[in-house]
Order: sequence, then structure tokens, then C-alpha cells
Amino acid sequence: MFSKFMNLEIEKKERIINAALEEFAQKGYKNASTNEIVKKANISKGLLFHYFSNKKNLFIFLLDYSMDIVMNEFYSRLDYDETDIIKRWRQIAILKIDLIRKHPDLHEFLLASVTEDSIEIKQDIESKSKGILEDFYKKLLLNIDTSGFKEGLDIKRVSEIIIWVVQGFSNRELEKIKHNSLYKANYDVNAIMAEFDEYIELLENAFYK
Repeated sequence: MFSKFMNLEIEKKERIINAALEEFAQKGYKNASTNEIVKKANISKGLLFHYFSNKKNLFIFLLDYSMDIVMNEFYSRLDYDETDIIKRWRQIAILKIDLIRKHPDLHEFLLASVTEDSIEIKQDIESKSKGILEDFYKKLLLNIDTSGFKEGLDIKRVSEIIIWVVQGFSNRELEKIKHNSLYKANYDVNAIMAEFDEYIELLENAFYK
């Protein structure tokens, strides 16, 4: 359906994708303006609709495009042989932060799409994301060993706390990357993970024997 667009030269294609991701992420589907998208992408509105026909098709394309990148750059790099839940989620934090660093607008677009309430596209989002999200959490919690936890702990709640720490840390990094160009330009993954490991140590001291 979008083969003509995918055959564009890389620079032009990425310019359009990034402009659209940013617009939808910041304003949501209903308020996103194709006029703003073509302005940011430096193309004509006629050309945009030549490739996508309408705003809905553009949004659906971006949703599929974003999910494909997450699958290729996230799932495929996760080591499922690591069964310790905290170490598994440390991996997830590294991969998520790397994904945010390389594709901040894509990450924000996916976050915004989860809460999108426009009737025109809500059903499409739900049908595409439901199976992927279910599979996501199954994979992230696959073969997890919790035998090292202190006795009497509620494993489900401990797991949720670990997930919240990872998500909170990642979201903080997203805000820094989005709003501080100097921070993005001098991004030091090792320094970031050294800080994150301090939180990991606190979790291990709190929950492990």
C-alpha cells in the first residue's frame, strides 16, 4: 500500500516520517495538522497525500513503522537466557534508553498512541497493539527466576516496582533528550547506566536475600 513512499530516497523519507511522528506525538491524531507536517518536511501537501491519501493512512503507516523498529531493535536484542528479573530489566532499560536516544519522536509517538481516543483510529490502534503488548509482557517475564527474593514478598508487586523504576528512569531520559540538545549531543550511555545501577543496587538490597 505504501510501496511508492518506501522507495523514496532515504533522506526525504526520513524527513517526512520524523515530521509526522513529531506532529502526532505532540498534538495527538485529532489535532495533528498535515499542513504542519509538510511544512516541517519541506514537501508539498499534494505529495504527502500522493503517498498516503489521507491523515488516517499516514498515522497507520507510522504505527506499523514504529512497531517494526521496536521489534527489530528491542525484542531481537534481548537476552532471554538471563533469568534474574532485575538483571533482565536492566537489559530492558539499556535497550529502551538506546531506542529513545536514536528515535525520541518514535518512542513518544508510541506512548501517545496508547492513550489516543479518536474514534476514527482507536479501533485500528487497539487491533494492532493488543497482541503485540500481550506478547511484549510475556517475553519480558519469560523464564524469570524469583528464587533469590526474600521470603514472604509479593512477587507480583515487586515485579511492578522494578518495572516502574525502569519506566520512570527511561521517561526521565526521554525528557532530557527531547528538551536539551546539548545533553543529546554528549549522551554518555556508560554514565547513564552507572547512575541506573545505583537504583538496581537499591532494588537488590530491598528484595534479595
